[in-house]
Amino acid sequence: MADIQQRPQPLITTHGAERAFEGPITALAATADGLAFAVGTLDGDLIFAPLAASRAPESWHVVRAHDAAITCLAPDPLQRDAVLSGSEDCCLTRTRTSGDITALYKGRRWVENLAVTPTHIAFSYGKSMELRDASGERTLKVLDHPSSVTGIVFDAKGKRVFTAHYNGASAWFVNSDADNVRSLFWKGSHTGIAIHPKGDAIVTTMQENDLHGWRLSDGHNMRMSGYPKKVTSLDFSRNGRWLATSGADALVLWPFFGGGPMGKAPRELARLNGIFCTSVKSHPCHDAIAAGFEDGTILLIDLSSEQILPIRYGNGQNDAITQITFTPKGGAMAFGTEGGLVGVLILNHQIVT
Repeated sequence: MADIQQRPQPLITTHGAERAFEGPITALAATADGLAFAVGTLDGDLIFAPLAASRAPESWHVVRAHDAAITCLAPDPLQRDAVLSGSEDCCLTRTRTSGDITALYKGRRWVENLAVTPTHIAFSYGKSMELRDASGERTLKVLDHPSSVTGIVFDAKGKRVFTAHYNGASAWFVNSDADNVRSLFWKGSHTGIAIHPKGDAIVTTMQENDLHGWRLSDGHNMRMSGYPKKVTSLDFSRNGRWLATSGADALVLWPFFGGGPMGKAPRELARLNGIFCTSVKSHPCHDAIAAGFEDGTILLIDLSSEQILPIRYGNGQNDAITQITFTPKGGAMAFGTEGGLVGVLILNHQIVT
């Protein structure tokens, strides 16, 4: 266990900038070209923060992309300077950094979850998940579920798509028939999902203070419990050795090697006594995890050395980090808070490796 014992200068003050907006930040994504971040808000705005203007947040521009809260964001697989966004206005849109908007879907239910590969787009509304080609204009299939879809994830090769829902998870091969589904059962409300980088396992967050997982080779169940709070964020490390989660006053890491996680104790790093972790994100190119806390603190933790790079310190107020993401190659990161603060910074060679 590595505790925070001193307070070196946070990186946001020297390599980035912040800007306050009204209302919580609800979604965050980098464009596929790595040149800008898109930030989704509760009132339907998309805030574009070009990396060329990362130190000049007054030049970030706002696009009215939706008429209600943005629920999900993803890099557009076709237009590399664009993002896809789903919203409580029941729409899926493509928005370019220039401000050009293309409507891809308009329905009767909120678009709540979204995942992409270079060749496919998957999004959910109610009990249905729709799979489209990369253009977003051609529907390949609609996959029905026993209850509302609460999470979507593709495997690393884009061959399988997984969903979370009440009483478990479901899996399809992208090119198989819609009725060729693999059901993974565990009683209860599953609220989010993550997949191991090598496709070895999937893990879901639960309505209770637990995680549940399945080993995909044989369907073996894995339960990870003992959290003082509900887990709202989880992400596998780059190489899949660790599953990082929120839900405690430290970054909690479950080992996915040596027979783990069953029968293994989790590792806890960067403890902030009494201040709970609310958001985690793995760096795409280094064995490091960014952890955001309920007071607005963000730390970047190297998993090998346990060294901690402070990105931002909280100001003593309750302004939880709701979103963290990196550009595709990890050279920059962005974050958003419950109170509407957005931060962007250039990491360069400051990653601890």
